[in-house]
Amino acid sequence: MNRQKKLKQLFKEKAKKASAKLAPKKPKYISKAERAKMEAEGLVVADSGESAES
Repeated sequence: MNRQKKLKQLFKEKAKKASAKLAPKKPKYISKAERAKMEAEGLVVADSGESAES
């Protein structure tokens, strides 16, 4: 491979990795403690939301 082709290939790889980071396929990781906290808050919000609608 010549020098220009190598540089072009490296640039393509870096660009591909950068775009993959911007649009991840997996959802963002949420720790177990955060999930429990969100669930507790969600139950409180859901309960208050139901009583407000009734």
